Amino acid sequence: MRAHGSPLVIGHRGACGYRPEHTRQAYELAFQLGADFVEPDIVATKDGVLVLRHENEISGTTDVSNRPEFADRRTTKEVDGAPVTGWFTEDFTWAELATLRCRERLGPLRQASASFDGLYPIMRLSHLFDLVDRLAETSDRELGVVAEIKHATYFESIGLPLDELFADELERVGWQHEPNRLVIESFEKTVLRKVRERGIRGSRIYLIEAEGAAFDLVARDGADAASYATEIGEVGLYELATRRGLDAIDGISVDKSLLLDATSDDGTTDLVDRAHAVGLAVFTWTLRPENRFLSQPFRGEGGKGDFGHWRQEFRTIMKSGVDGVFADHPDLALVVRDAAA
Repeated sequence: MRAHGSPLVIGHRGACGYRPEHTRQAYELAFQLGADFVEPDIVATKDGVLVLRHENEISGTTDVSNRPEFADRRTTKEVDGAPVTGWFTEDFTWAELATLRCRERLGPLRQASASFDGLYPIMRLSHLFDLVDRLAETSDRELGVVAEIKHATYFESIGLPLDELFADELERVGWQHEPNRLVIESFEKTVLRKVRERGIRGSRIYLIEAEGAAFDLVARDGADAASYATEIGEVGLYELATRRGLDAIDGISVDKSLLLDATSDDGTTDLVDRAHAVGLAVFTWTLRPENRFLSQPFRGEGGKGDFGHWRQEFRTIMKSGVDGVFADHPDLALVVRDAAA
């Protein structure tokens, strides 16, 4: 994992600005455009197969709602303390999910990606590792994976422990000892510890939201759960950095709003400097060029789907010293990174 230099460019769910997210075509394109790593979101099927979806609820990213044979699977569940209605990966076998076709979650904003709706199947995690291995054989760069484990507390509560399934998968594909090519991230530190307990090597990154608290802490501590803001405060950040053994983490990955500060001289907060001072790497998400996703000072003329002043925002974020950036359009992030080199 690159430390304190030019940031890694990580294809967020592949190159989902150009192809529907989490498809083989999105991941292949991300590497073709120059991404160093790619990031899959990992959830499980009823029969314990790890698949790549933004969430376990899949109505927004597949054609499941148009499939009459699965109409009776629509339901409402509580996931991480919130009610969610739709179709869920854990109610399908892998064989059933394999019949679905992907669609772009941000279709109204991204016609380029949405134009490929209905063409590509869902990927298994094992498919992605096979793809990276194959592409690495012909590349002069080291290609890697930032694997995000989603809703671990929830999945464990229904008998699908993602740490166990993930460790088993890595052993099957030979990625269990790939510290240079594998980063494991989650919004829950508990699952990061459990993965390490199972002997999986790789950098461990704790994901941080702009507000709220980690669900594993909420499940354990209720209203007394430490907030994300507390965890990246002066004391909290030091405590994260000084965790030892199986509890140790290598860095944090934060919502980009936690790095941007229009009132400061350079447009950024001191979070990266504070994290680096205690030995933690910092990633940030997500670099997107559309006005809808740019922070207010960088929005341009036109509608939500039009590109704003993305170069300026990307440049500001990278100048903070961040170690890795997640980008839906990896080529655009590389344009800015390489111009500053």
